[in-house]
Amino acid sequence: MRYLPRPARAVAALLVGALTVPFDALVLAAAGLAVLVTLGRPAPRRVVGAALRRLTAAELSRATRWPATRPDPPHVARGVGYLLVRLGLGLLGGAVLTLFGAGLVAGVRLVAGWLTGRPLDGITPSWPIVGYLAAAGLVLAFLAVQGMIAVAALDLRWANWAVRPGRAALEHRIDELSVSRAEVVAAVDGERRRIERDLHDGVQQRLVALGMLLGRARRATDPQRSTDLLRAAHEESRRALVELREVAWRVYPSALDSAGLPAALESVAERAGLPVRLDHRLRARPPAGVEAACYFVVCEAITNAAKHATARAATVRLTEAAGVIRIEVHDDGCGGADPAGPGLSGLARRLAAVDGRLSVFSPPGGPTLVTAEIPACAAEPSCG
Repeated sequence: MRYLPRPARAVAALLVGALTVPFDALVLAAAGLAVLVTLGRPAPRRVVGAALRRLTAAELSRATRWPATRPDPPHVARGVGYLLVRLGLGLLGGAVLTLFGAGLVAGVRLVAGWLTGRPLDGITPSWPIVGYLAAAGLVLAFLAVQGMIAVAALDLRWANWAVRPGRAALEHRIDELSVSRAEVVAAVDGERRRIERDLHDGVQQRLVALGMLLGRARRATDPQRSTDLLRAAHEESRRALVELREVAWRVYPSALDSAGLPAALESVAERAGLPVRLDHRLRARPPAGVEAACYFVVCEAITNAAKHATARAATVRLTEAAGVIRIEVHDDGCGGADPAGPGLSGLARRLAAVDGRLSVFSPPGGPTLVTAEIPACAAEPSCG
C-alpha cells in the first residue's frame, strides 16, 4: 500500500476504515464484556489489553497511510477512546464513499442511456436533461471529493492525536533527556580519562623504554652489545605500535568507516583471546552513530568476558525487528558482572545518547547475557 500515490493511499485508508467498522465494533463490545466478566482478575484483562493494543496499532497504521513501521500504540485507555471515535469517522467515511459511488453509477447509466437512446427510469435523456444532470452531478462529485478529503484528513489528525504523548509523558521525556545529557558528558569525560591513562601507562612507557634502549645502543662501544640493544629497541617499538593501535581501536575503529560493522566485529573476535561466534542478521547498514554504539557494546562485553569472566567461548547475535536493533552477547564465564561498574555503566550512558537500553543478566557462576536495544534510526534526524 505504501508504494501507491498519496491520494490513492488516502482513499484506500478511508475505504478500509469504513469496511473495518463492524469488526472494530465487535472487538470493542467483546473486550468490554470480557472486562466485566473477569472483573478483578488481572490475567484475562492483560490479554484483552494486548488485543486492544494490537487493534489500535493496526488502525493507526491504516490511518497514517501504512508507513514502513507501525506507530507505537498509546495506553489502552487512550487507545479505546481513539477506537470509539474512529467508529464514527469510519461510518462517515463509508457514507461519503457510498454517495460518491452511487453518483458515479448514476452518471454512467445516464451517459449510457443517452448514447443508446434507451429510457432511463421512464425518462428519455435529451440535451437539456443531460446538461442539467451533468452540471448537478459535477457539483455533487466535487462536494463528495471534498468530503472524502475532509474525512481522511480528520482521520489522520485523530490518529496523530492518539500517538501524541501527553503532558506527563513529555515531562518524563524531558527529564530523561536531561539525565542522559549529563550522563553523556560524564561518559565522554570518563572516556577521555581512560584514553589518557592508556597512553600514559602503556604507550608512553614503551616510548620511554625505547628511547633508553636507543641511547644505550648509541653509547655502547661493543658492536655486539649495540646490535643486541638495537634488536631490543626494535621489539619495543613493535610492542608500542601494537598498544597504540589498541588505544586507537578503543577510541574508534577505522574498519567501521571502511568495511562496516561485520568487519569491525570480526576484528574484535580475532583479538578477543577466546572463540567468538558472530551471528550478524542486520538487513541494511545502520547509521554511523548506531553502528558505533553496536560496536562498542560488543567490544566491551567481549573484553569483560575475556579478562574478568574467564570465559571459554562467547556468542554475538545482532538482529533487527520493528525498527530496533537488538544485540545479545552471551558467554559461559563465571558471571557476576556488575552493571554499575565503570565499563558497563559507561556503556549504558553511551547507549542512552542514541535512545538505547542496556540490560545485564550475570548471576554468580554464570553464564552472562548482555543485551542492548538501539533504535535503528536513532542517529538520523530524518528517520521516524
